[in-house]
Amino acid sequence: MSKTKGSKSEIIIKKYANRRLYDTSTSQYVTLDHLRDLVKKGVHFQVIDAKSGEDLTHGVLAQIIFEEESRGANLLPVDFLRQLIGFYGDSLQTVVPGYLQMSMNNFTQQQEEYRTKVGEAMMSPQATMALIEEQTRRNMEAFGKTMRMFTPFVPTTGPEAHEADAPAAAAREGEDDIARMRDELDDMRAKLDQILKAKE
Repeated sequence: MSKTKGSKSEIIIKKYANRRLYDTSTSQYVTLDHLRDLVKKGVHFQVIDAKSGEDLTHGVLAQIIFEEESRGANLLPVDFLRQLIGFYGDSLQTVVPGYLQMSMNNFTQQQEEYRTKVGEAMMSPQATMALIEEQTRRNMEAFGKTMRMFTPFVPTTGPEAHEADAPAAAAREGEDDIARMRDELDDMRAKLDQILKAKE
């Protein structure tokens, strides 16, 4: 990892060999829970190794997620974790971070709208399915945009075509993933229809 000093707007957190975290803005030792609260408040910070200056932010944020999950928060479904692990070393590994970032940005920007819809969905199975369909559609659109960035127009014949085989294969895999998402959505819709019919 690279050594960085962080921007002026970021709080610098130093991590020592004994795993203690030191907030340089308050001159106090802090806990992971404190850093979690900073994230929720929208406060940006960077965690660096106190000795080497190595950027440890990614690992510390991942540790915060692990701690929350171990407490029973279960924000990340098991199937999602399995799928995510499956992408490590996959040809789409470089695409996944951008897709997840765009999906989360889209969700965050419209969180108030989603909160209202979630409240409505709790009262109606139809509203629940509509919410799932809408989010799935937006995610697929974001994924499509990501794939297009990695698969520009290329010739179909000649030496150049062989150079395009790798991104083209990645695009086909992306299309397969979208198709699977659509199939899963159809299955969910069918199950919901069965539940509604059983209640009639």
